[in-house]
Amino acid sequence: MTANLIKALACTGIENIDEAITLLEQNNWDLVAAINGVIPQENGILQSEYGGETIPGSAFNPANHPAPAPTPSSSSAFRPVMPSRQIVERQPRMLDFRVEYRDRNVDVVLEDSCTVGEIKQILENELQIPMSKMLLKGWKTGDVEDSTVLKSLHLPKNNSLYVLTPDLPPPSSSSHAGALQESLNQNFMLIITHREVQREYNLNFSGSSTIQEVKRNVYDLTSIPVRHQLWEGWPTSATDDSMCLAESGLSYPCHRLTVGRRSSPAQTREQSEEQSTDVHMVSDSDGDDFEDATEFGVDDGEVFGMASSALRKSSMMPENAENEGDALLQFTAEFSSRYGDCHPVFFIGSLEAAFQEAFYVKARDRKLLAIYLHHDESVLTNVFCSQMLCAESIVSYLSQNFITWAWDLTKDANRARFLTMCTRHFGSVVAQTIRTQKTDQFPLFLIIMGKRSSNEVLNVIQGNTTVDELMMRLMAAMEIFTAQQQEDIKDEDEREARENVKREQDEAYRLSLEADRAKREAHEREMAEQFRLEQIRKEQEEEREAIRLSLEQALPPEPKEENAEPVSKLRIRTPSGEFLERRFLASNKLQIVFDFVASKGFPWDEFKLLSTFPRRDITQLDPNKSLLEVKLFPQETLFLEAKE
Repeated sequence: MTANLIKALACTGIENIDEAITLLEQNNWDLVAAINGVIPQENGILQSEYGGETIPGSAFNPANHPAPAPTPSSSSAFRPVMPSRQIVERQPRMLDFRVEYRDRNVDVVLEDSCTVGEIKQILENELQIPMSKMLLKGWKTGDVEDSTVLKSLHLPKNNSLYVLTPDLPPPSSSSHAGALQESLNQNFMLIITHREVQREYNLNFSGSSTIQEVKRNVYDLTSIPVRHQLWEGWPTSATDDSMCLAESGLSYPCHRLTVGRRSSPAQTREQSEEQSTDVHMVSDSDGDDFEDATEFGVDDGEVFGMASSALRKSSMMPENAENEGDALLQFTAEFSSRYGDCHPVFFIGSLEAAFQEAFYVKARDRKLLAIYLHHDESVLTNVFCSQMLCAESIVSYLSQNFITWAWDLTKDANRARFLTMCTRHFGSVVAQTIRTQKTDQFPLFLIIMGKRSSNEVLNVIQGNTTVDELMMRLMAAMEIFTAQQQEDIKDEDEREARENVKREQDEAYRLSLEADRAKREAHEREMAEQFRLEQIRKEQEEEREAIRLSLEQALPPEPKEENAEPVSKLRIRTPSGEFLERRFLASNKLQIVFDFVASKGFPWDEFKLLSTFPRRDITQLDPNKSLLEVKLFPQETLFLEAKE
């Protein structure tokens, strides 16, 4: 390696040892390749004795660079040769450039015979930035001109550059904001594995949902409180539970997570106690209020017993209420006072109005109808309402996909009233099913789907259930409804398409009728106008004919050729080429000639009477003068010409 370093210094004229070492390292200490990359081929060659290769480089001058003292490893391995030796043409050297601009990287590969400007031309096409606005930085030799040849910069094979555009404004953040807004509107499928029971949950969340909401929903499904949940699979950027899913870096559309229970002494005690108590008595969905009650010596049954006795102060619904809407207003208010404001949004109105809201709208806007039947005497009521019906996941799912209507069956009158409504709307079979339910089986949750001709009860959910099972049954009903809804949407779209086609055809037919009527009316107007013009023309012709006849009758008789008085013979050529000939007394006035011409169909106000030699307009002469005075004697040839 030392020998190669000394030879590189001697051949290339490089005085900086670090630069020479860098050059050799870039070429894997291949002396021939290193010198080929530095010395232009037209300056001569250097030849290695190892393989007979020729090395360009007449830049080497023995006088300027005396040979170093021979060493055992380099005494005969290298010698300079004169340019008279055979020169082998040097192959072009390819250079790789990685150019960084803001958030983009562009790879450029060029020969070392190219210029810096050619790199900028390629970048102009890739980055859509004018060359005049572009500053190419990162050269080891400082700023370079566009005309600089790459070979003259002695660059290594791989180079990193960057582009600056000080004259261009920074990129707008609108694209990032648009992408974030789009992510907020997307739905993420979270595939969550419960580690202890090896069970998977496929949950859909909007991009605007927070990580805290996900963890609370998982608590409803797994009964693992949020503070005891141990997660795997969240992105490193998801550091805050208040962060929405669109900003957390989750994979779209699906992301896998794993959740388990964090081990602790308190948790161990909770697990042992949960195994000895009813699974339906797990407390609450909101803040772990009763979660550690047993740690303080309070039994779950005592907690719920106290809650039950404290809450039952007034009935949920008045008995024999005349208006269903007023009854449901009291039901909603009482429900909120007992179980809090986080509960399903109960529809205020009659059951028929709930049907209208859920079923009798466009197929895309239809929803399932959930009927909650409450009973204060059931031991399951408080547990079902506080732990299942008021769970955030259940409330959210019902709000998005269901119209929820409620009724209280505690009082006999209200029970009988609902059974009557049930028989009318769902049939006697469903009414009998509800009638035979025991008090301890309440509350009930009826899932109703509207069909073309009837309403179908998809599911009757009893109070002895869990949040997980309740959610699964709601989702199963939703799947059935979605399949039916898609068919209804398809039928509705086809029906609307047919109606649109029919409307378009009717509109086209109406427009065609209007066009035909307009055309007919235009034709009738045209015919009426033609008839009117024809009538006017006939009247004008009749008038002209009457004038012509009167003039013809008023003409004096034509004198004979042999007459005692002088006679003037006039020959008049018409525009059609015919001639009118007549004799007049030389003493006759010029007006008589005009009357004669008019009696032949050439009124003097439409035609001019001209003489030939000399050319005169006779109609411009005084009509009271005699023919002799206007020199139309003894004979004259005239011609008629239409006035302009």
